[in-house]
Amino acid sequence: MLVLTRRLGEAITIGDNIRIVIVDISGHQVKLGIEAPKDIEIYREELYTRIKGVPFGTISKEKKENEDKK
Repeated sequence: MLVLTRRLGEAITIGDNIRIVIVDISGHQVKLGIEAPKDIEIYREELYTRIKGVPFGTISKEKKENEDKK
């Protein structure tokens, strides 16, 4: 896991087409703005687990293991 420090208004880019901006900081809460292509699914972690039925990272881990077997 990469851990970064950002201030209000600063951003992080992921690849060439995803940008995460610190929109607001209030107490212990940070609001993020996410700019990404429409085909990228973006979920809060608790919703991801509910929707996908597995913890985050499980699907990509299983996919990698299957690719390694080929």
